[in-house]
Amino acid sequence: MLSRTAENLFWLARYLERAEATARLITMGQRMAILPGAHHREEWKSIIRVTGSQHLFDKDAVIRESDVVEHLVLNGDNPVSIRSCLMKARANGKSVRTALTQDMWEALNEGWRNLESYDVPQARAQLATILDWVKQRAMIFRGATESGHLRDERHDFIRAGCALERAQSVLRLLDVKYYVLLPETDVVGGNRDHYQWQSVLYALSGNRAYHHVYGGVYSPWQITDFLMLNRRFPRSVLYCYDQLSYRLGRLAQWHGQRRECHDSVEAMVSGLAAKTSGDIFRHGLHETVQRTLSDSNRLGSEIAEAYHFA
Repeated sequence: MLSRTAENLFWLARYLERAEATARLITMGQRMAILPGAHHREEWKSIIRVTGSQHLFDKDAVIRESDVVEHLVLNGDNPVSIRSCLMKARANGKSVRTALTQDMWEALNEGWRNLESYDVPQARAQLATILDWVKQRAMIFRGATESGHLRDERHDFIRAGCALERAQSVLRLLDVKYYVLLPETDVVGGNRDHYQWQSVLYALSGNRAYHHVYGGVYSPWQITDFLMLNRRFPRSVLYCYDQLSYRLGRLAQWHGQRRECHDSVEAMVSGLAAKTSGDIFRHGLHETVQRTLSDSNRLGSEIAEAYHFA
């Protein structure tokens, strides 16, 4: 398979997953912003910061929901905005049209220009509908991929891209909660703190699954354990790493050689699997998240080098 095709498939999946992750971040921001005192804690600024979009604002700017809608939903020039990610996912898919099934292409192509028709007030008024539509687009594409795509190396590149981007999005969500929105000392473990942690679960569609594992008791340690270390929840970091290891292992078999990325992903899996939530909090959740994000970024670069992405 051409390296250009592999790169397009890998990044198609990443961009689509990133669009969905941004939609989930905004959903979490909405839930946190309705809490008492949210205006003073500037929850929306945390969402802007974690997406790397703070350069679009003055240092002391107060970020409002309308700003988030403008820059993280509609701004086609912001590379992490939903509109930009959907446009790039479709462009990558168009470049490898014959590598996709008809259903996969239709999931990418249907309504791709919808966001162009909105201005900020209109998009804000229909924000919940827009965010649900974005998540549905991503889910329909994944469903089409799972139900009709050949299990060949093209499929492995798509799944690897999805897993890598998903792991990073979960880590960013955790960083929003614990580092950027670190509660004041007197409310750690209080109602607002618990509500914020629950918002992370809801943003990842993990609330029901969490209940099956832990029951109805919410704690930062258990939620962190669930979102980072649970090997059965498909949005946990370790589950995504397991998927990456499996997909890269298959690619090594397809190509008859191992590269640095294969050793790196195995080390990432074993390193994270050896941790407990207690270990994570002893070393600092923010610090653990940042190290894990750095490892994930390095792995992405190693995959690009191994398979000769441009």
